[in-house]
Amino acid sequence: MPASTAKSLRVAVLADSDSRWKWGALTASRITPTEFTESSESPETVDSDIRLDGFLLRGRATPTARQLEEVGVRADSLREVTAVEFLREMTKESYDVLVLALVGGGVQAMLHGLAHAWQGRARRPVVVTGYVGVVYEKLADGLLLRHGADLVLANSRQDAERFRAVYEGVGADATSVTEVALPFLGGAAYEKKDPYTVVFAAQPSVPESRKDRAYLLDRLIRHARRHPEREVLLKLRSKPGEHTTHIEELPYQKLAQKEELPANFRLVYGNMGEVLDHTDLLVTVSSTAALESLHRRIPTVVLTDLGVREALGNHHFVGSGCLASWDQLDAGHEPVPDAEWVARQGVAADGSYATAFDEARRRITELLAAGELPPLAPYYTPVTAPGYLPGVLARHHLAPDGSPLPGAPAADKAPSPVRQIVRRAARGAYRHGVQRVAPVIRRMGEL
Repeated sequence: MPASTAKSLRVAVLADSDSRWKWGALTASRITPTEFTESSESPETVDSDIRLDGFLLRGRATPTARQLEEVGVRADSLREVTAVEFLREMTKESYDVLVLALVGGGVQAMLHGLAHAWQGRARRPVVVTGYVGVVYEKLADGLLLRHGADLVLANSRQDAERFRAVYEGVGADATSVTEVALPFLGGAAYEKKDPYTVVFAAQPSVPESRKDRAYLLDRLIRHARRHPEREVLLKLRSKPGEHTTHIEELPYQKLAQKEELPANFRLVYGNMGEVLDHTDLLVTVSSTAALESLHRRIPTVVLTDLGVREALGNHHFVGSGCLASWDQLDAGHEPVPDAEWVARQGVAADGSYATAFDEARRRITELLAAGELPPLAPYYTPVTAPGYLPGVLARHHLAPDGSPLPGAPAADKAPSPVRQIVRRAARGAYRHGVQRVAPVIRRMGEL
């Protein structure tokens, strides 16, 4: 029998929004092996637990305390950092696994920054990245910006096939692509509730125009009036002034203030999983919440009222059996999802979810056992993308070789109270500009 030693695996997650923090932290817990061999030459099996350290990348979408509480994911430590501060932290601390839960440009900057920071280092963490939900736009752009991580996670069989095709198509190594599933699926299987509850899952940026958002709100209110026996909920992502992964210029809350709402209509916040516990019909334009709902076999509708269009993201659901309009819902329609389509999306309503992360755990176990790993090698370099890469890195105060640019924020001391006030004021000014000033300017431009 091999000897067994206890080892606490150290895992770091760097995220730039509330939804990516949720994805990154839950992914870390699902893909980290509970046991592994310390080296390829050692027979010792190591039983491990996990220490999770969270880092929130400072920017426009840095989550508030309320948003973090709503996500409901706990870490052993959690703090806000700049990109350069995080890179310096990675030279001082020794982690086993690092999950980059960032937008594509952020992932690329960190990959180059880490490659520079870890030069000459014998051991480094296994670096993992992926997507927080459905990939329906900028497939090539987003994927190539994520290339260079040890594992690029695909949330479904369909995504895994598409990811490999893109990498192979440009001559990049595709072995990093690893099929998993969305890490936040789960919850009890659907049972009909009393009263029957309809939930509309709002999205920050889809649809974008005031006219379209006002239309959807009006139809939701009309549905509540037509069916007074039903509870009708508008599930909101954030409160005014808070930012999410995407910019929300016109929150539904503000539109709803001008409406006379029926007694069976409510605006709700909170964890989506907890809302789904009380849902009989989930309605959305293209939210990832649809996949959470389908996983639990809750009747799910993706709206066609505004068309089936790439700009809305609902084109991803072509073939799902879930496309329907408010007129159909008002008349009592409940969709029946296509089983084959659902299976290809990583939804795993058939019970296979328990094994969805096995391959990722196996690969990470092998990489941890290998000991020394090769340097990170992204597809984009100053040779392959000299007109693109420097701008991507500069947005995070990094030079083309991944080193910090002169004047980058220092990391050897905590921000002073004055600096903290300035940061909060700057972020507030940015949000005011996005939510108030920018729409006015656009309207003026349309005159």
